[in-house]
Amino acid sequence: MRKCIYCLVFLGLISCGNSRENSETSKKDNTQNDHKGMQPLGLIGGTSWHSTVEYYSAINQTTNDYFGNNTNPPLLVYTLNQAEVHRFQIENKWDSIAYMLTNAASSLNKAGAGAVMFCANTPHKVYNLVQNELDFPVIHIADATAKAIHKKGLKKVGFIGTKYTMEEDFITKRIADNGIEVLVPHERVVLDELHRIIQEELTYGVINKESKDYVLNVIYDLIENGAEGVVLGCTEFPLMIFPEDLDVPTFNTTVIHSMAGVDYILKK
Repeated sequence: MRKCIYCLVFLGLISCGNSRENSETSKKDNTQNDHKGMQPLGLIGGTSWHSTVEYYSAINQTTNDYFGNNTNPPLLVYTLNQAEVHRFQIENKWDSIAYMLTNAASSLNKAGAGAVMFCANTPHKVYNLVQNELDFPVIHIADATAKAIHKKGLKKVGFIGTKYTMEEDFITKRIADNGIEVLVPHERVVLDELHRIIQEELTYGVINKESKDYVLNVIYDLIENGAEGVVLGCTEFPLMIFPEDLDVPTFNTTVIHSMAGVDYILKK
């Protein structure tokens, strides 16, 4: 009788073990099927959070439209402290910004992201420093923008952004390397004012009519100098400048970069 009881207890333990294992396997399978056929993407945002919201919204909405329902993409978001980023920019400590971005990218990768994106143009100043430290891709905003310009068949475009993106060529040269001529403002007063509008207004979500008129006048000057379209090379400018404001194509780098993210997620 005692042997029979031992046998029953032993069989019960095996049954419980199998049940627990099957349950864990089922949970794992369900987790894997949550985003079946999609690749997790990491977004490094916060520069500013207003444009990061636009990235998140565009990627989710486009994925919903692709599937024809409310299927959401596997997105992971890491928000940087913009105040600290701005301080490092002013102090010319770009290595510190590169460290912040590398740390954010590594954290997203550990959480499951197979690729990441900087949700702004200016952080791409340290793109090479960051990419060299990683063994997974950082999707570059200029590559996506160049493709969008080619699709429109344009050969010459104007470009406006922060003073860093206009004074230096870490964005414009990457676009130009694709056979596209890029025009940028050169007057110091114009560079400083565009930068001020971004830093003191748009990053806070403030849309000032006088500032919008100023930006449009800068764009008109670029068009008069032969620009067939204009690249809004700061992800804050699309909060202020819209396609209907101009008679030439506008290239919203926020949306363009977001679509490159969707292509990665959907394995296009």
